Amino acid sequence: MNSLRYFDFGASRDLILLIARIALVLLFILSGYPKMLNFDGTVQYMAATGAPMPSLAAIIAIVMEVPAVILVILGFFTRPLAVIFVFYTLGTAVIGHHYWDMTGDAVMPNMINFYKNISIAGGFLLLAVVGPGRISLDRR
Repeated sequence: MNSLRYFDFGASRDLILLIARIALVLLFILSGYPKMLNFDGTVQYMAATGAPMPSLAAIIAIVMEVPAVILVILGFFTRPLAVIFVFYTLGTAVIGHHYWDMTGDAVMPNMINFYKNISIAGGFLLLAVVGPGRISLDRR
């Protein structure tokens, strides 16, 4: 009966954690790399979304979405970075997807992206609890 309590991933647990880390941060690297390549455009975008201190917001976004993501993939400082990503992702949800202040066609996509960010924050919270697994620099 104990075997029904959970599914034992056995030897593949660490590989699954690596795949999960990559899947969790893939969206960040895909959006962060273009931000890094077009810093001026990123600052303009931050200003257009109403982000406070757009230049600083752009720097924070690039740092979180490129080097910090690479560290999560490598499994280096995974737990503290996961906690930081919880707050970063919640912050971007509130700042970038404030659907409650919008009207018309902007409401639905921003509501979806707001709750997507909430879900991603949950994934980072889970990563902070379970850790990166053995396929990580944290375990070496």
